[in-house]
Amino acid sequence: MDVITTHTNADFDCLGAMAAAARLYPGALIAFPGSQEKAVRDFLAVRPEYLSGVVRAKDIDLDGVTRLIVVDCQHRERIGRFAGLLDRPGMEIHIYDHHPVTEQSIRPTGGLICPGGSSSTILGGLLMEQAVELTPEEATLIMLGIHEDTGRLLFASTTRDDYRVAAWLMERGARVNVVAEALSQELSSQQMGLLKRLLTTLKTTAINGVNISIAHAASDQYVGDIAALAHLMRDMENLDTLFVVVAMESRVYLVARSRILEVNVGEILRRFHGGGHATAASAVVRDQTLHQVLQRLEEQLRVEVSPRFCAGDIMSAPVKTMPEGVTIAEARDLLTRYNCNAMPVMSAGRMTGIISRKIVEKALYHDLGAAPAADFMHTEFMRASPATPIADIQAYMVEGNRRFVPVFKGDELAGAVTRTDLLRHMYGGRRGEPGALYDVGALGFSPKKRSVAGLLGKRLPAAAGRLLHDLGATGDDLGLAVYAVGGFVRDLLLGVANLDMDVTVEGDGIFFAEQFAARHGCRVRSHRAFSTAVVIFPDGGKIDVASTRLEYYESPGVLPTVERSSLRHDLYRRDFTINTLAVCLNDASFGRLTDYFGGQQDLQERLVRVLHNLSFVEDPTRVFRAIRFEQRLGFHIAPHTENLIRSAVRMNVLDRVGGLRLLNELIQILREKEPAGAIARMAGFGLLPFVHPALKLLPETRRVVDETGRVLAWFRLLYLPDACEQWQVYFLALGDRLTNDEFHDACRRLAVPGRISARVFSHRRQALSTLDAIQRRLRRNPEVRNSEIYAWFHGLPLEMLLYLAARANREEVRRFVSHYVSRLRQVRCSLDGNGLAALGLAPGPRFRTIMERLLVARLDGTVADDEQERALALLLIASDDGSGVAKTHH
Repeated sequence: MDVITTHTNADFDCLGAMAAAARLYPGALIAFPGSQEKAVRDFLAVRPEYLSGVVRAKDIDLDGVTRLIVVDCQHRERIGRFAGLLDRPGMEIHIYDHHPVTEQSIRPTGGLICPGGSSSTILGGLLMEQAVELTPEEATLIMLGIHEDTGRLLFASTTRDDYRVAAWLMERGARVNVVAEALSQELSSQQMGLLKRLLTTLKTTAINGVNISIAHAASDQYVGDIAALAHLMRDMENLDTLFVVVAMESRVYLVARSRILEVNVGEILRRFHGGGHATAASAVVRDQTLHQVLQRLEEQLRVEVSPRFCAGDIMSAPVKTMPEGVTIAEARDLLTRYNCNAMPVMSAGRMTGIISRKIVEKALYHDLGAAPAADFMHTEFMRASPATPIADIQAYMVEGNRRFVPVFKGDELAGAVTRTDLLRHMYGGRRGEPGALYDVGALGFSPKKRSVAGLLGKRLPAAAGRLLHDLGATGDDLGLAVYAVGGFVRDLLLGVANLDMDVTVEGDGIFFAEQFAARHGCRVRSHRAFSTAVVIFPDGGKIDVASTRLEYYESPGVLPTVERSSLRHDLYRRDFTINTLAVCLNDASFGRLTDYFGGQQDLQERLVRVLHNLSFVEDPTRVFRAIRFEQRLGFHIAPHTENLIRSAVRMNVLDRVGGLRLLNELIQILREKEPAGAIARMAGFGLLPFVHPALKLLPETRRVVDETGRVLAWFRLLYLPDACEQWQVYFLALGDRLTNDEFHDACRRLAVPGRISARVFSHRRQALSTLDAIQRRLRRNPEVRNSEIYAWFHGLPLEMLLYLAARANREEVRRFVSHYVSRLRQVRCSLDGNGLAALGLAPGPRFRTIMERLLVARLDGTVADDEQERALALLLIASDDGSGVAKTHH
């Protein structure tokens, strides 16, 4: 028997989630474990037909229950008598909830727990994915749950999935007038009077850095449904945490609501012999005055409320510093190089002050560039520790108009909190918040999560998942933070297969790689100049490992200078926001996603966006990478990023890029599955003249490029063992309208390696001449023998042959190339030099002549087997000059 239940004092989200669960579990009994909120009781009293199948909890035989489905709740003390089922062996426990998982949460065997606007959204989303048809009453109940917990889709916690499910419910006949009526319960005159007194006393105080709001009042007579007043006050004032304390008759009533992890109101009110869960709780206190309860509540809050965040949670490390002896001009260069607005000044390993960009610029305005920076630095500054509450740092920055707070471990400078760190923390950058502790089930749409541990388990092979845990375990043992970064994380979120892992270590990446390799029987190839290493596994697999580092450019277009830095600086040096995501591999935080620069949002909006306005000036090759990612992923380059690309092109910054770097980026583009779109984008941005001034995407060139795609697709279907460099074929097609001299100038500009030039590009003149000769030959006589085709194409590289097939305007030429590539190239004589000698031919120039004539005979079919070939060879040997073959064939 299946039973669907929820928490005591059920609200409309419970009601909607239970109605949805009843469709997912047909035949299940629905039972409230206790009372319901007054508004819910009133609704069901007027419209009992909206939720059928409800039975009293005490009438259910618990021995017959095999599966318990709990909605909008994860706490055993909130589900009444059904808590007795939780420890029963073999009992299935399915939970559907949108509240955070805690250590006290019930451990389910199924269901779905994920952050969102409401539990009704989670279950409604599952019904939507399964295309379950609903009655208008069922759709209305689910809609009612969504609207209640999202404040009619207006709360900050509302997600796009709430809107999507609500729209689907509208299509199923949800009655919004019923929703509006149920949520617009009028307050009684007594409730209105009490609400007014509570609002008058409402006060918000920071406790351990967390804003706590408390309102209190006294009433001579009993006023019901204080929970509704607390809910209304929280929404009216947009409060994170609210405690309402009301003295009525001989008791003091407490009702609490919390939206944040740092305040578990259920735990706090348990100290008052009350109950509830992390986000909603209540208690009744007897034999104490209102003043005593308020005093006790404040004392309890100071003990129970965890500091929201400390300096160690958001600080940047390591910190770039400058020596005390630098001048103002040198200080400006350092601030610019490291993109800092303030920097500590050090003397003999000790921090003596802080110099800010504002002070440096003003000193330069007064022509003080040669003066010591130490003469103008701030020597009074806050000395924070990793445990310093963020609220203290915030107050220091705001009241003192400061932008930089150093963080010390003892006397050692361990990090810094900047104004940017603080703002990012305050507005969405709280990377310390965990997601679900476990992942059960799968929702068809994607709720916002801060942990991707579930995705790692679902989308990676088991061996890859074990490897990530092994990397994290090595980091744990060495005391190093280890992250998977870049394209691997991007493609994980996109659902694209990619096992090319890049690992970044906050610390010595080479040391980490060596230790990991020693434990797992791998080899290491190190590059100390760049603080990188490659771990090479016994099966040939590789992982790139790097220390977190920053890069700065001495001048535009040159290779960067690399220095050790923090994770944030490491991610900031990358090309685009979608490549700045990092996933922690350490055990305690495995799967935690770090997103400093809005990469997740750009993935959702399918945008390629640079991190700062000088990105293309510092590294112009990013222009090509922007186009490559746009075309590969089916994204769009963000409008501002497009403007920056066009500005970089107008500034001719690509002229400063070395030929080999330019070639490498071009090769990466031309190796993409379908590079024609990227070639068109390069032309649209005006990039082709940087390869050669005469290079343009003319209509005929576009035709050859498009045809190249079709020719290569045909070639792949042959499944021949020959290796073909796709990029070379496309490069030949792109340069199709260039003269031979212009083409070779383009190769020199790109520093094409000599071996490639010798193999392919030096044949271009021969190939184009051959194509002209073929077309003239066809005009004279369309009948062509196999031996002629062989003579035309023999000796040309495969890439050149495919280019000729794409370039040819006549279908016959394409057939000739196809015939040669798929068949004629493989034709061989059975006899070789030794065979001819065995037949009596004396060594000399006739060997080559006879071999050529035997091959022609094989190609044209006048010799069908080895016996006929041997007979022809004997005839040619017997002739004086070997010309007998001509008599045979012509």
